[in-house]
Amino acid sequence: MRFQGKTAVVTGAAGGIGRCVAEMLAAEGAKVCAVDMAEISYDIDGIKGYKLNVTDTEACKAFYEEISAEYGSIDILVNNAGVTRDAMTAKMTDEQWDLVIDVNLKGLFNLTRHIGPHMERQNSGSIINISSVVGEFGNIGQANYAATKSAVYGLTKTWAKEFARKGAAVRVNAVSPGYTMTDILKTVPQDLLDKFAAQTMLGRLGQPEEIAKAIVFLASDDASYVTGHNLSVNGGMRL
Repeated sequence: MRFQGKTAVVTGAAGGIGRCVAEMLAAEGAKVCAVDMAEISYDIDGIKGYKLNVTDTEACKAFYEEISAEYGSIDILVNNAGVTRDAMTAKMTDEQWDLVIDVNLKGLFNLTRHIGPHMERQNSGSIINISSVVGEFGNIGQANYAATKSAVYGLTKTWAKEFARKGAAVRVNAVSPGYTMTDILKTVPQDLLDKFAAQTMLGRLGQPEEIAKAIVFLASDDASYVTGHNLSVNGGMRL
């Protein structure tokens, strides 16, 4: 019960990695605020669903004020919400570019701008930003997504310095999943999935639970001396 008495916020928690993280945190005692644009369809003790558009600045402020009043401390923030809108650069529309930038970067900023300073004031907290193997290596047809996920590294290192600058025990880290069998990959042709698997040293794709375990580790006191770090969880991806 590593998270007994702690409050966690997990975005993009309706399914996939976000849902796995929410369930694991709740199973170890956390009170979890599961945030998503979609309704949270599962009913699990310790998890409360919130419908929120992370690109909406005022809505994020109101959400922060609501949960800080209800729970007091906010101990964990997992910035997991993200979208893809793939196209070759020459064919990418403004709408495809802008949406990915808004969700994957502005959405990350909108909650952290409130919760990071909150953690600084309470002198403790762990923030985990979800990047991607695409942010590390790039990928054809994903210029918008790669740009946002690379930017997550800069935000992570900056916030690790900012929120601890006065001596507060606030840690900020990133996790970069490799190709993971979430709903997004379920639409990818099998021959491409086989190609992705062959590019890993372990010869297979990841499962959401495997990524979630790494995130939960960074959220816990087991990682009390880890900050400003990017943890690649990609099966030994080689591109």
